[in-house]
Amino acid sequence: MAEPYYLTTAISYPNGKPHIGHAYEAVAADVMARFKRLQGHDVRFQTGTDEHGLKMAQKARELGRTPGQLSDEMSRYFIDMCDVMNVSHDVFLRTTEPRHHAASQTLWQRMEANGDLYLSRYEGWYSVRDEAYYDESELTEGEGGDRLSPQGTPVEWTVEESWFFRLSAYQDRLLALYREQPDFIRPESRRNEVMRFVEGGLRDLSVSRTSFDWGVKVPGSDSHVMYVWVDALTNYLTGLGFPESTPEMAKWWPADLHLIGKDIVRFHAVYWPAFLMSAGLPLPRQVFSPGFLLNRGQKESKSLGNVTDPVELAERYGVDTLRYFLLREVVFGQDGSYSPEAIVTRANAELANSFGNLVQRVLSFIARNCGGGFTASVPVAEADAALRARVATACREELPAAFDRLAFSVGIEAWMQAVFACNQYIDEQAPWALRKTDPARMERVLATLCGCIRDLAIAISPVVPAASARMLDALCIPANRRDLAALAGEDPALGAIRVENPTPVFPRLEMPAEEARC
Repeated sequence: MAEPYYLTTAISYPNGKPHIGHAYEAVAADVMARFKRLQGHDVRFQTGTDEHGLKMAQKARELGRTPGQLSDEMSRYFIDMCDVMNVSHDVFLRTTEPRHHAASQTLWQRMEANGDLYLSRYEGWYSVRDEAYYDESELTEGEGGDRLSPQGTPVEWTVEESWFFRLSAYQDRLLALYREQPDFIRPESRRNEVMRFVEGGLRDLSVSRTSFDWGVKVPGSDSHVMYVWVDALTNYLTGLGFPESTPEMAKWWPADLHLIGKDIVRFHAVYWPAFLMSAGLPLPRQVFSPGFLLNRGQKESKSLGNVTDPVELAERYGVDTLRYFLLREVVFGQDGSYSPEAIVTRANAELANSFGNLVQRVLSFIARNCGGGFTASVPVAEADAALRARVATACREELPAAFDRLAFSVGIEAWMQAVFACNQYIDEQAPWALRKTDPARMERVLATLCGCIRDLAIAISPVVPAASARMLDALCIPANRRDLAALAGEDPALGAIRVENPTPVFPRLEMPAEEARC
């Protein structure tokens, strides 16, 4: 039986359309999901939208609409983005679904039964944009003397009756968790930040609001709605059928990986495990936070006018090309930057000129000169075996080891070095010359290259799934022989080769005129 693997993204707040950061997180999670399937895991991949809270209520009021109407419209943009970016989620969950309200209320009742909820009065600083409470010591002063959160967002002094969660009671248990499971929060820089925050002392957390009603009702206290993060975090359970004792809960929980933005680490690495401890539920195995994706080194914002629509980028450069760039260019876990120039440069150098050109040269040569297929008859030479070993190491060992620790750029670099080795081999062996002088040797060289292309296409398929599928289709590789286990099986370089309808998959990109003048 295949080992289960459950991963999630943070659910997106749909008070605006998706930006490139949403696509980056969704694509990274999708690459991990596809990679785990490639390894033979039974994967469950969940994403969705977080539709409650004050921000949504205020935005709807500005537009003269109801929050429900706004949620219905805006969640569609996020579903469409996932479709465009070829994100293979199994569940897209909306927090406005009735089943989610039931799950959130059950979690609340479990925390209440454990003695961790009490009614009191909240007075303090609140950021509507972050949907977060901040201590005075965390604030900075902005222009004009305004108080700002650590994220640079405005805060306002809030006074209202509120239910509180006894977060302070979980300080020691959380610190023990971080010490005993050092991989619970990654990368290490984020773990260190969280530990410093918790070591500084935890205050009880306000977990309900009475100033608006767009949210999940607090059980037995209908004038209160749950703090949006209690509601939002519960989504990871809702999709499994919680609170029912479903086969899905038994199989998939605890989650193997929560992939989340670095600005919401506190909610996932402090509040969420504390809520689960209180409710008597197992904790997720890992919370991993990539860095910010910056536009030419700047964080995107509407005021700067540099917010990028990922769907437009995908239409301009191609879905697989954009996916490749996002995972190749940025060290996962650190901040990174993108620009049209960087996308075009990376895509042309590595996808068009290196891998795409290699595939097209070999497959079109076979189609033109070998009747679309042949059976290699001469023995494998030392150069052939050396190349196959080099590619096998990259595809079966180096890339998987790196992807397992979410070091995507490291794994792709190892894969790229194998591509370079194939291009060097084809130039040295010159099958176009062997066609006249030694046709049998030519076939052995081509067979070796086809075996390498098969391995390379399978290994990189989590990143560029559509392009890889087209290459494997052209090589007539059966659909059930396209996982990592197949790479250790029968080698097509030692048997019959068949090529059908080879077409270029990575055309060279041109810089748009308006971008080229920047």
